[in-house]
Amino acid sequence: MSDHLQPETLALHTGIHRSQFNEHSEAMYLTSSFVFDSAAQAAARFSGNEPGNIYSRFTNPTITAFEERLAVLEGAEACIATSSGMSAILACVMGLLSAGDHIVASRSLFGATVNLFNNILKRFNIDTTFVSATDINSWEMAIKPNTKILFLETPSNPLTEISDITELSRIARKSGIWLVVDNCFCTPILQKPLELGADIVIHSATKYLDGQGRVLGGAVLGNRDLLMDGGIYGFLRTAGPTLSAFNAWVILKGLETLKIRMEAHSVHALQMAQWLESQPGIVRVFYPGLISHPQYELAKHQQKSGGGIVTFEVKGGKEAAWRVIDSTRLISITANLGDAKSTLTHPATTTHARISQEARDVAGISDGLLRIAVGLEAVQDLQADLARGLS
Repeated sequence: MSDHLQPETLALHTGIHRSQFNEHSEAMYLTSSFVFDSAAQAAARFSGNEPGNIYSRFTNPTITAFEERLAVLEGAEACIATSSGMSAILACVMGLLSAGDHIVASRSLFGATVNLFNNILKRFNIDTTFVSATDINSWEMAIKPNTKILFLETPSNPLTEISDITELSRIARKSGIWLVVDNCFCTPILQKPLELGADIVIHSATKYLDGQGRVLGGAVLGNRDLLMDGGIYGFLRTAGPTLSAFNAWVILKGLETLKIRMEAHSVHALQMAQWLESQPGIVRVFYPGLISHPQYELAKHQQKSGGGIVTFEVKGGKEAAWRVIDSTRLISITANLGDAKSTLTHPATTTHARISQEARDVAGISDGLLRIAVGLEAVQDLQADLARGLS
């Protein structure tokens, strides 16, 4: 497949390997294992001397098709599919790090990622220092001799803070460490972290890559040597945080419409953000496409548009925020995002409920904060749904 094709074309035609039946839609290979022609072939496959499928924990044609398609969209040499976004992060750090290593991470991360770094990895003697997502100097100052990874989300969840990937890649390269970027909010349609200098890209394929809230999935992308020989693939093959073939097929089909969906989400989100800024009772609106966003100029340079996530703070704290949520009739009350249907959540009591109050305060996650993942509905209908609780 030519690299010169446009993203929407690549998303439709990459990863197609037709069977003897010459099907038009990609086949779904629901099998746990694969049959060999002989004992010698089985030995050659297991030893790695002969390429081919062995066992669906680590090789499956449907999963391979998804990996190939996403890799082309991200501009990556290789992709390793996993069972969820969190398992992608786990596979990345467990594959690359050892006891005694150190991570520098943005403090503006998804709550489960904070818990993974703070609580679980710490039990394996892997420590994390959390720094401001936007203060470049704080990243450089936090690096230690045993630091192996800089980890960030950009835009961040939920405040849509924008980190300067190019500058952070410069710091990472100077220190001989890896820069890992969670690209969940933008997808490769809006942002290409590898082109900006990142070493590894993480995805929760559950979100925009699927696009309709149907299945869980994740992915790690980057240089082939780093992923396949650096330990990440070995962790997947052994520990098995594996994407199912069925889920891979669903997400593979989701990728076909990714570009038109991301463009529509972005248009709707900007309209929603501009409307929210004009509403009484709103303290502040966070959206990278707004001129009022602190990193607006950086977002314009780094992203093709603002994306589909809008976060806003209402006056009156938790009581007022919950009133907005409970007054909706159209928007789904759920913590998932990236769906064709709009979703609304209260981060302090859902996605970030399991981190400490102190950590939430530092991250700017107030009790009045709400996050809406703007879907594909008519924006005026969504605005009317929110207005009921804002009035």
